[in-house]
Amino acid sequence: LERVSGLIGSTVYMTDRSTIAPRGDQVQPSSSHVLLLINGRPVREILECGIKSEMYESFPVNIIDRIEIIRGPGSVLYGSTAFSAVINVITEQKEKTAFSVSGMTDVTGSFGTLAKANLKIGKVNIIAAGRYFQKSEWKTKWAYALPPDRDTTVSLSIPDKGPGAYFEINFENLRFISSYNEWETHYSVSDYAFLFPAYGISKWEKTFTDMGYRLKLSENWEMDFNTTYTRSKFNVSAWPYTNRDSYELQAEWANFWRPTDNIKIVIGGLFNYNKGNEFIDESGEKLTITDDNRSSFAGYWQLDYALLSWMKLIAGLQANKVQGLDFDFNPRAGLLFFPVKNTNIKLLYSQAFRAPSINELGINYFAMMGNPNLKPEKVNTFDIGINYAGEKVYASLSGFYSKMINIIYQDRSDTVPTYGNIGEVTIQGIEFETKYYFNRNLFLMASMLYQTSEDKEGEKNVTPIANIGMKGGISYKSDKGFALSLFDIYQGKMDDKFETRLNPSPKPYNILNLRLDLNIVNLFNLNLKQNIALFSEVKNLLDNEIWLPEWGLTLGKSMPVNRGREIYFGLKFDF
Repeated sequence: LERVSGLIGSTVYMTDRSTIAPRGDQVQPSSSHVLLLINGRPVREILECGIKSEMYESFPVNIIDRIEIIRGPGSVLYGSTAFSAVINVITEQKEKTAFSVSGMTDVTGSFGTLAKANLKIGKVNIIAAGRYFQKSEWKTKWAYALPPDRDTTVSLSIPDKGPGAYFEINFENLRFISSYNEWETHYSVSDYAFLFPAYGISKWEKTFTDMGYRLKLSENWEMDFNTTYTRSKFNVSAWPYTNRDSYELQAEWANFWRPTDNIKIVIGGLFNYNKGNEFIDESGEKLTITDDNRSSFAGYWQLDYALLSWMKLIAGLQANKVQGLDFDFNPRAGLLFFPVKNTNIKLLYSQAFRAPSINELGINYFAMMGNPNLKPEKVNTFDIGINYAGEKVYASLSGFYSKMINIIYQDRSDTVPTYGNIGEVTIQGIEFETKYYFNRNLFLMASMLYQTSEDKEGEKNVTPIANIGMKGGISYKSDKGFALSLFDIYQGKMDDKFETRLNPSPKPYNILNLRLDLNIVNLFNLNLKQNIALFSEVKNLLDNEIWLPEWGLTLGKSMPVNRGREIYFGLKFDF
């Protein structure tokens, strides 16, 4: 995802350590503005509203076929948290029995393995995939202030490990999918470290299950019925000794109707039930600080209408009723023009909302208080772009303007931080992306994002994202099975407000990755039905140690994010 145009890897101080900031939107101290889907089904965490760390870090990537991304609001079809981007992970679908396994390691003791299997029995198709990765612990130093004028430095051993699993079974129009993901790493809360041991090990768990059925009523009308369950857990080893457990249950009915060749209509409705609790467990004494539930309803429709051979209209609306909140309506409208062959021009207006999470409404703790009077966050986004897609060249240039209001954030002006609708942020910028196929063996891609942000008081660069970022890569694959790829992610200088006194300040960085694959069977013309491949991967080739802001806390503090160069060697078998 970090390689995709317009998406930036980011982090926060504690509860959502692995995040994606679309178009510079890291306003929240979590991923609450990005909706993640697995095969079109939502994977939500509802206590903080959006944590996806374990999914990004441990989902079995070997089962992924492709990833579809909507940049900008997507609430018309996807509901709350589809605020700045929707990421839809599509898994592989194979029609024959197959098995694949790979393993990799490095000289420091890091290791990982991936496996997947596809079993075809008559009309039943079973798919399973698993992943486990464990890096050697990162030894580093971290400092925090002790009032009035002392500093303390501690030694950290940062873990990075976790398993992931995916399972799917298909029988005709019936589909069952499920995943389990877990991840463990380090966290720090420097604002309170002078009072408590506010650093330690954090652990995430997420279980996702969906049962879906597609009913084909006619050649032009299909229905989807889905029931989706997502359970999220989170705990830490030291202060604040928090333990979270929450789940979302969703039932959705969707209709896909094509009355004529130039009209597509989507109509649907859904019901959500959320429940979650959080407690502090210090020395065996449990203190419940959140325990609540909430339900919501939504209805939506979207129209795609080809008005002329060179113009297409998009229009849609979603209505939401969240328990305790007023009805909320979110429209979407756009025009696509096709003035010449292989070229289109896009004009799009989108609106989205994010309902307050259970914790934002009702957490009750001395370090954080909820607010039952919160309003939903809202965003209005305008997009304009031009795209060209030829046989060898793809190029896209787009501009965007997003205004976010009622941003939910902690008001720290009083003794106890309390959630409030205290934020209003405007983010605007331009994106450029290009891909070039020299021939069927050699491929080049590059992208650039420039964005700025400003709040209602006129403060600029209010998110911990550099104004400019660039990405680029080149890959070569021979007909014999030799493949080599090189990809670089560059993020520029952040605003001076993110400079630090104690720990390393966030700096511009390059993450340059190198990958080499050798297909042994093809290279040596072996008479085998199986494929055997050797591979090597060098992550962060330039050995940049990366520290980023402890986002969500007081400015001027940073945390370790990337240790530097890692070199792996591996072996893969396909049967």
